[in-house]
Amino acid sequence: MSDDKNNLCDENHFNHFYIKNVQSATNFAYYKCGDSDAALDLVQDAFTKIWENCSKIDFAKVKTYLLTTVNNLFLNTIKHNKVVLAYAKETPNLDTNNQSPEYLLEEEEFKIKLQNAISSLTEAQREVFLMNRIDGKKYREIADILEISQKAVEKRMSAALKTLKEQIENI
Repeated sequence: MSDDKNNLCDENHFNHFYIKNVQSATNFAYYKCGDSDAALDLVQDAFTKIWENCSKIDFAKVKTYLLTTVNNLFLNTIKHNKVVLAYAKETPNLDTNNQSPEYLLEEEEFKIKLQNAISSLTEAQREVFLMNRIDGKKYREIADILEISQKAVEKRMSAALKTLKEQIENI
């Protein structure tokens, strides 16, 4: 029985851990992002990760694991938002004064399709794709920055392009 007390995979114990720590974790997330809804999302995702990995987590370190997970999820969100903003910033603004409404609608629909397709890539694929296509970095530079081989960059780029081609016609 004493083992169950320290076992996060036991539902009652996990619930107790959740109730005891959800408020402090939510406060921590709120301090990080300044948005209560986003903070709740981060915390719920963190608790989900803990539940999914309950057998691998040392009970003595679970609170640290919780806060580290919230922080990492927050940093991933920031990284994703930077990618989206960089893409939006680099997208050329066309002279729309003389464009037909149909053309403008098609252009907007294409931008949405492209953004959705890019966001569907794995983080590794998206990172390599945008570093190459938005920042104009060569595969060798990307490999150096990410501390991976050039072959790994080529493989990620190839997979990213394949995914994008499957999702968007005429890209």
